[in-house]
Amino acid sequence: MKNAEQVTFGGSGLDRAGELRGNPQGLSEAMADPTARTIVFWRGKPLMSTERPAGLIRLAMDHAILRDAVEPPILLGREEGGPVFAVDLSAWTPAGFDEAGASGFLDQSEQRHPALPDWMVFAELRRVMTWLTPRDAELAASGKAIFAWHEIHQFCAKCGVATELSNGGWQRVCPSCNASHFPRTDPVVIMLITHGNSVLMGRSPGWPQGMYSLLAGFVEPGETLEAAVRREVFEESGVRVGEVGYLASQPWPFPASLMFGCWGHAISTDITVDPVEIEDARWITREDMMTISQGHHPEIMPARKGAIAHFLIENWLSDTLD
Repeated sequence: MKNAEQVTFGGSGLDRAGELRGNPQGLSEAMADPTARTIVFWRGKPLMSTERPAGLIRLAMDHAILRDAVEPPILLGREEGGPVFAVDLSAWTPAGFDEAGASGFLDQSEQRHPALPDWMVFAELRRVMTWLTPRDAELAASGKAIFAWHEIHQFCAKCGVATELSNGGWQRVCPSCNASHFPRTDPVVIMLITHGNSVLMGRSPGWPQGMYSLLAGFVEPGETLEAAVRREVFEESGVRVGEVGYLASQPWPFPASLMFGCWGHAISTDITVDPVEIEDARWITREDMMTISQGHHPEIMPARKGAIAHFLIENWLSDTLD
């Protein structure tokens, strides 16, 4: 697919400076570099500017706000030769923070740190991802995903002892059994399944009213992408799929997936929904999808901008999948 890397979170060409990760002296020098900057996160939310054009905030490494960090900075890479890090401030609790207000399908709440101006806020990445440049999006996705991994891998899976951050934040080491643990990404297939002039769409329980998307599911051990597409579509909808191909991928840090966008040709059309997997599935014609994408359909909302489902559907409608 010629425009595959135009999907959100993909294709910025970030220099990840992998050669520095295992070099303690090089990391120390990078953090002391006067051009070094850090992206700041709170509970997975990046620090953003609310002024237009909105974007990620980059702070100097000696900024006072970083005193609230518990763990060392994580090296994300280089921008224009300058080192870029990520710092997690999740140990800080905003004054008057309402846990209930920061829950739900899409967190609309914003948090402000007293050491920062009011126009700098921590905002949910899914809500602001379409505001970001490709570089900001890649940095935000990388930082969010790596912090999510650290949060749930603080103990050795082999012996249970607390592990220690290493390798610039891209490894955890067990001081007891010397086991090394590295970040993991879960492969997920998301499929544009077509039959003639129609595409297969579904919705999960708990989604907002009117929200539909392409079917998707995790790839199992020992399974090809093609086999995963056929299995997931049949399990969720009862539709059989024949030929399958790959289109594009998208890092999806919610919390740590890599979405493999695929196409597939259905060889059956009867739908039998598995209620454990999805709530509803239906075939939607190209004409109806045009109405949906323009926001004029009476029952179905457009796919969420920034997600690969929206990207694939828009390319299908415009005949630019090849």
